[in-house]
Amino acid sequence: MGIFVSLLVLSALIFFHELGHYAAARLMGVYVEVFSIGFGKRVATIKKWGTEWSIALIPLGGYVRMKGQDDMDPSKKSYDPDSYNSKTPLQKIFILFAGPLANFVLAFVLYFAIGLSGPQELSPVIGTVVKDSPAMKAGLQEKDEIISINGEKINSWNKMAELIADSKGSLQLEVKRENYLHQILLTPELNDTQNMYGENVKRKMIGISAAGVTHPKELSFFGTFEYAYDQTVFASTVIFTGVKKLIFGEVPADQLGGVISIVQLTSNASEVGWVSLFFFTALISVNLGVLNLLPIPALDGGHIMFNLYEMIFRREVSERVMINLTIAGWVILFGLMGLGLYNDINRLAN
Repeated sequence: MGIFVSLLVLSALIFFHELGHYAAARLMGVYVEVFSIGFGKRVATIKKWGTEWSIALIPLGGYVRMKGQDDMDPSKKSYDPDSYNSKTPLQKIFILFAGPLANFVLAFVLYFAIGLSGPQELSPVIGTVVKDSPAMKAGLQEKDEIISINGEKINSWNKMAELIADSKGSLQLEVKRENYLHQILLTPELNDTQNMYGENVKRKMIGISAAGVTHPKELSFFGTFEYAYDQTVFASTVIFTGVKKLIFGEVPADQLGGVISIVQLTSNASEVGWVSLFFFTALISVNLGVLNLLPIPALDGGHIMFNLYEMIFRREVSERVMINLTIAGWVILFGLMGLGLYNDINRLAN
């Protein structure tokens, strides 16, 4: 069941991505020949609004084939009024950007739905206290709840961790213990730890871990919009930064995951509940949007790059350069997919 849900989620994300391209193309007067979910042999096809809507055998991707555009053979062009190639660079960029934009919008909608349900967040309740840490020396104990730091109210573990990491000097903690309030003064220490990318960093800490207690995040209706926006921006920033670090070698290549990891994690999320599934689906949707904006010729970002060149220099990229870069783009893309698959198999084997 989990694998079926995973494939359904992937297909839905691809559908919305391609639907963005389709809607923008039709809006710009471009004839869309094929709208396909999946690759390989077609297992189902219907023709509606002049477009062939297809489901193919391998549900690990999709595409919209517009008149005058063929990624497999960039030399095939048409300059008819309803052709992709007859449009201005700005119109073509709009069509190309619409796919990733659809993924960001979908992620926002999913986060908004989570926000309406009252998402859970980690409470600032202490689980364990590290031996000889500032927390232990100051007298903090298991099950203590941090109420405020330097007079600023604490409503979540993340908020508390941020204040400690950004602190300068000593901190005045108001702590609730067995319905009594205690005032505790301590000074955080700079320690070695790892960030979300697995990098070794130094961060100010006091030596405590969370008890795992959660509480519903209180959001007004308009606050839910802010929550959805913040989560979408945060996910986009994390993924973009992760890709940058991977490219520049700041993060090991073995951290890259492939389709097996996506299917496995989506399956696990679906077993936990719909909130977890929505949250992970939103994250994958943002991932799909960010990755498609990379300046690789086989992706939307690569085509946007070509059109920006045409806008700046008032001429198209030469056919030979276009073909060579497109081939290079496919090589890079398949290489990354292969590396992700290799890492996935290694993780399963271990």
